Amino acid sequence: MPNVVGETPAYLDALGPIVDKLVVPQAAEIDREGKYPSDAMTALGEAGLLGLVMSKKVGGMGESHRAAALVVEELARHCGSTAMVVLMHYAASAVIEAFGPEKVRTRIAAGHYVTTLAFSEVGSRSMFWLPTSTAAAGRLDARKSWVTSASHADGYVWSSRPVDAEGMSTIWLVPAGAEGLSVGPPFDGLGLRGNDSRPVTAEGVAISDDARLGPDGGGFDIMLGLVLPYFQVMSGAFSVGTADAATLAAAAHVGQAKFEHLDQVLAENLVTRSNVARMRIQTDQVWTLLLDAIEALETERQDAILRVLEIKAAASEMATAVTGLGMRVCGGAAFRKEVG
Repeated sequence: MPNVVGETPAYLDALGPIVDKLVVPQAAEIDREGKYPSDAMTALGEAGLLGLVMSKKVGGMGESHRAAALVVEELARHCGSTAMVVLMHYAASAVIEAFGPEKVRTRIAAGHYVTTLAFSEVGSRSMFWLPTSTAAAGRLDARKSWVTSASHADGYVWSSRPVDAEGMSTIWLVPAGAEGLSVGPPFDGLGLRGNDSRPVTAEGVAISDDARLGPDGGGFDIMLGLVLPYFQVMSGAFSVGTADAATLAAAAHVGQAKFEHLDQVLAENLVTRSNVARMRIQTDQVWTLLLDAIEALETERQDAILRVLEIKAAASEMATAVTGLGMRVCGGAAFRKEVG
């Protein structure tokens, strides 16, 4: 899908060769083997793209929601696992940029530090803003259920209950490899198989006030005011990229597959053409909503939070509908991986 942003930004120019040389060629293997996209992440770091949302003061690109969304959207067209790893890295990086130590911010900007969110827990499940983890007496104890890049991240943006203050949560920067941290087995799922999503457990991990990101008890405000806009917009972009790829793959298939007895390609069938058109229209509609949500954030429009809340839900439902249409359009061929 064209990126309607005028002149191509430098970060997309930098992304293009990485997609062509690494992301596309390795996508099938990553999904098949559940392999983490290490080569692409290294290349993204070398190109400065892991520091996309870090400030120029520490060597980053100084970009925000629009750039993060466009990078994730482009990656999602080709490899969902790579896109999800980068999505979670950017969401966590935004918190570290706002509250983290300069040393870590500089390492992220230089492409030498991968981070991720560690919010989801067994006890609170999807209610990530209500952690059951504790951080008391300098000791962190938790059972995180779903951490992207779990065994590859250099540090986790981690939620717990407040230590002393009122509030729902406190956020910490927890280094990978800290004594008392253990990473569980990989998630053997359907799709996104290379994002290295695993449970992470903390048992008596030493924690100090220096590791806190923001005020004690201030985690809920950080989650809603900072993490949520990034996460929602990038998730919407992820779905748009996935749906766009499905639409192009379906159109390509029906443009060459034939009804031999009629000597016609499938695309000449009016019902088939109508369904492909629906795929294109629905994808473009949410793409427009995504761009509007980004503009609302950038201009601090009064309806910005409404657009942020809408975009992930709308995009997820659209992607489900579009890929469903793709299955209908391509029929049994849709089950063959080479069709896309």
